[in-house]
Amino acid sequence: MDIGVLTVPLGDQPLEEALDYLADLGVGAVEIGTGGFVGDDHADRAALLDDADARADVREAVESRDLRISALATHNNPLHPDEERAARADTELREAIELAAELDVDTVTTFSGLPGGSPDASVPNWITAPWPPEHADALDYQWEEVAIPYWRDLAEYADERGVNVALEMHPNMLVYEPESLLALREATNERIGANFDPSHLYWQGIDVVEAIRFLGERDAIHHFHAKDTKVYEANARTKGVLDTTSYADVADRSWLFRSIGYGHGEEHWKDVVSTLRMVGYEGALSIEHEDALTSGREGLEKAVDVLQRAVFETQPGEAYWA
Repeated sequence: MDIGVLTVPLGDQPLEEALDYLADLGVGAVEIGTGGFVGDDHADRAALLDDADARADVREAVESRDLRISALATHNNPLHPDEERAARADTELREAIELAAELDVDTVTTFSGLPGGSPDASVPNWITAPWPPEHADALDYQWEEVAIPYWRDLAEYADERGVNVALEMHPNMLVYEPESLLALREATNERIGANFDPSHLYWQGIDVVEAIRFLGERDAIHHFHAKDTKVYEANARTKGVLDTTSYADVADRSWLFRSIGYGHGEEHWKDVVSTLRMVGYEGALSIEHEDALTSGREGLEKAVDVLQRAVFETQPGEAYWA
């Protein structure tokens, strides 16, 4: 298990400079954006697909610094009811999978997407309750008519190229918690799994360690985002956690994404790392910085500091005491 970083906060500098900085921090892996909401500052997807020499340059830049690419990221909505937006997201995702295969990267991180609530919808519809009854009908439409057919085809596409697709369980997406992730996996194939980001689970009241066990015991964790969340009870007690307050209004929100250690203490993160090892996950802990209370560099550095004390650097030997 190694510490990684989603390089988006360093997008204002060239890839080589970002890699130098991360290598100096003791990071072992990078997750590189190739489109969608995370952008493509460090990997021009189309250019890399068209140029084998450019791909070789990226691999050399990463490997020469004793780093590896844990995943390519392209977070968007391929189920969007606007056909043009859905098609653009689908293209980004398929090309990211193709590029991953060319770079010998085994994982692409993304979202499940979210459809509208009916065939004539114009905006996505996140349904969180089965009543009134039309909401249950809309949810059934989203799964049976849109999501499952799309993801069955996409999962076959990924399987043909030997690439896993790791879905971030994210509210305002169809897959936003472990049971829906597992339902989509069971409806498609084992290329579909989780980009396990605990930050979205904390504020939903989900026990992160139990969720790791739930998905890990089913071999359904393909990647891991190291990101924390703090629930601010003074606000949550009066308005709950379904909070539409702007992320910029930090004092008024019920919860905020935080750097590792600022939502949950070091002991918790050691439990997270230990549970990941128990269920057989030995991939990257890819730090995603979205803490509105500090800069990208400081947030990354503090997260690395906590995780370096949490991760194991060796494999367990024989249990001689048993």
